[in-house]
Amino acid sequence: MSSITITIDNFESEVMQSASPVLVDFWAPWCGPCKMIGPLIEQLAEEYSGRVKVGKVNIDEENALADQHGIASIPTLLLFKDGALAGQKIGVAPKHEIEAMFKNYI
Repeated sequence: MSSITITIDNFESEVMQSASPVLVDFWAPWCGPCKMIGPLIEQLAEEYSGRVKVGKVNIDEENALADQHGIASIPTLLLFKDGALAGQKIGVAPKHEIEAMFKNYI
């Protein structure tokens, strides 16, 4: 399963009410570092399908959602578990660092 698009309309159901951990990537199409990390995020979505939900928030289209979560730099990865923020990483990171964000929750 690939990543899902997270919007202000589905954030509550897809992220806050999710039974599994949710990794949310706040990104924009014009962001170079976002383009670098994008394929890695998709790879993790495939590898951890069924155990970790991976979502992407385009901050240009979902500015209110980005503001709500205090996103000041992109890419920003937020990890949610049981409706609560469980981790955060700002900027490009190697795969093992991103995996370390959710490994203890699956």
